[in-house]
Amino acid sequence: MALIELLSSSLTDLVNYPFDANKRLYIGYVLGAIVLALPVYWLGQQQRSAVGFMRFLFPKAIYLSSSAKHDYALLILNKLLKAALLVPLMFTMVPVALSVSGGLEQLFGVIEPITENQAVVIAAFTLLLFLFDDFTRYLLHLVLHKVPFLWEFHKVHHSARVMTPFTIYRSHPVETYLYGCRMALAQGVAVGLGYYFFGATLKMYDVLGANVFVFLFNVFGSNLRHSHIWLSWGDRLENWFISPAQHQVHHSIARIHRDTNLGSALAIWDRMAGSLVKASTVDSLKIGIHDDEAHQSLLGLYLDPFKQVFFRTKKQVGRLFSRA
Repeated sequence: MALIELLSSSLTDLVNYPFDANKRLYIGYVLGAIVLALPVYWLGQQQRSAVGFMRFLFPKAIYLSSSAKHDYALLILNKLLKAALLVPLMFTMVPVALSVSGGLEQLFGVIEPITENQAVVIAAFTLLLFLFDDFTRYLLHLVLHKVPFLWEFHKVHHSARVMTPFTIYRSHPVETYLYGCRMALAQGVAVGLGYYFFGATLKMYDVLGANVFVFLFNVFGSNLRHSHIWLSWGDRLENWFISPAQHQVHHSIARIHRDTNLGSALAIWDRMAGSLVKASTVDSLKIGIHDDEAHQSLLGLYLDPFKQVFFRTKKQVGRLFSRA
């Protein structure tokens, strides 16, 4: 009975995604993407119409493709799996925050919280949350690309042959678990620091419950990152913020692009690591991974990574014994 209630709650949560500003599919973010797509359509087409714009936004060849259908299925199945299996195993933010604030007190002693200018305090904590979230996203994304057995799980996301806003939810449950733990750690560290420096009454600037910086990131085209619509911010802005076009470059089938533009909102992490690629330097683009790496079925999207990890481990063990 409890399992049925859990699954029902998860499905209800999915239905509410368009009305939750903490979800990428929130209606406001979708509308923001449509507004940003309009000049791309207007400048790229000689004959323009409302019907033509809708066909430009939602081409059947993309949204009815087998790859897109896998995305839709993964959105639902992963939501159910996460609720039933992963949530009880994830780290939680509270113990991390208490450990951080307690550790700081042990190292530096108790200090008088900074409370003089509440507007500055709230702004500082809001920025701290955003920076920790964005940087840890970049770090985990980097690890998923660089550690071979983790790449097998992240490869599920890159196996999309077309991209829609639903592709953000195309991930293996193992990767979902890692990102859930990452979020708890990032928020826990930020809250622990905030508690130590600013006291127990922590607040952030938000819009409809979402961090204001995250809200702005999502309004300004986050849903175009996984799409066929090429929107670049220009070379100067792309030094600081990852544009939708830059993320599409990251999904390129070309291996020289695979480990580039790993950042989420900010481009500074890639710029410091030398992995930033500007949209203006890419002439043509094909999305996906090579056929020998592709997952061909919904079941394969779940099972193939485990098979590949097994084969990799078996090969490594064999090499160790051959050297002995």
